[in-house]
Amino acid sequence: MEVNILAFESVGQADVNKSPLIILHGFFASSRNWRQVAEKLSNQYQVFVLDMRNHGLSFHHEQMDYPNMAADLLAFMESQHLKTASLLGHSMGGKVAMWFALNHPERVHKLLVADIAPVTYQHSFDHLIGALKALPLHEIKNRKQAEQWLEPYIPELTYRQFLLQNLVLMAGEYSWRVNLDIFYATGDNIIAFPDTGNLSPYQGQVMFLAGGDSNYVKPEQLSELFPTAILKYIKNAGHWLHVQQPVEFLQQVEVFLANE
Repeated sequence: MEVNILAFESVGQADVNKSPLIILHGFFASSRNWRQVAEKLSNQYQVFVLDMRNHGLSFHHEQMDYPNMAADLLAFMESQHLKTASLLGHSMGGKVAMWFALNHPERVHKLLVADIAPVTYQHSFDHLIGALKALPLHEIKNRKQAEQWLEPYIPELTYRQFLLQNLVLMAGEYSWRVNLDIFYATGDNIIAFPDTGNLSPYQGQVMFLAGGDSNYVKPEQLSELFPTAILKYIKNAGHWLHVQQPVEFLQQVEVFLANE
């Protein structure tokens, strides 16, 4: 069976005395969104920032769910000869990290999950993806036009700009780097979390970081699967806590990784 290896960026030097850190981004994001965090952490750790399947420079595949993405992570670790690693995952990436830890606990040194819980949420990406699919690419001359066209459907400017990082100019015409048809077909898998009925709780070291203004993580959602979990809230931050409060976010990550 052919194994596709995820695209990635790596910073920092390998250290036999420290587990490397793997960063897993969220839905519609890519490794580029985590470069600054990775650079700062690379003073202490070798850091790998992955492009998940169907994101960034990684391969496209019509199947996108957490078991498949966790299998991609395992294949990546095998390709880099990483026996163990610490995982830092945000949103979708956090769910990948949690599912991986529940299924391969021996491969995880420490687990950090940013503003997501191991639950199925009730929102939908259909409206968002529908708006992106409707963007008239052949009429768009620059990103500003695309941003203005999407404003009625996606009012938050920073979120529009984030999504439009996936818009690329090739041969004089804009196109989407991501396959929006795949995203539309698999969006419910991203909102969900797989059935954990046959899995044992993860007993390793876990920290959940949640935005104080976000409602994605509640303490009662964590204890069954992650009984040792620490939950900390970052004030004046929502779902994008690593962007909105980068200093506090990094400090929490560094302290957790350093404490043995």
